[in-house]
Amino acid sequence: MKIAHVALWTADLDGVCHFWAETFGAAVGDLYESARRPGFSSRFVYLKDGPSIEVMQGPWIMRGGLEERQGYAHLALSLGSREAVDKMAAQAEASGILISPARMTGDSFYEAVLRDPDGNPIEITV
Repeated sequence: MKIAHVALWTADLDGVCHFWAETFGAAVGDLYESARRPGFSSRFVYLKDGPSIEVMQGPWIMRGGLEERQGYAHLALSLGSREAVDKMAAQAEASGILISPARMTGDSFYEAVLRDPDGNPIEITV
């Protein structure tokens, strides 16, 4: 069994898709607009390997704060090397989206944490 895709609600579909394309080199799929649910639209974001991300938008989604809430806490992406983590963390810092710099965690992960345009944390790790 494997994960087919992960879904993410946003109030800024184009902004989040642009972030994934620019930051992670993701391919962005065609816009889907639901005929059954007025106002619902989505696009799939495809990374080189692993599951895709369905980025979804609807007029009922409001921008929220960064507080923790029920549900998934973050998404972690494996970049393959410490050098790749360091490089992306430096780019994230320059862009003002770095939450936590690259470091070795207490549970032996080398990672940094950045945020997407909605404030969702994304761990980048080896």
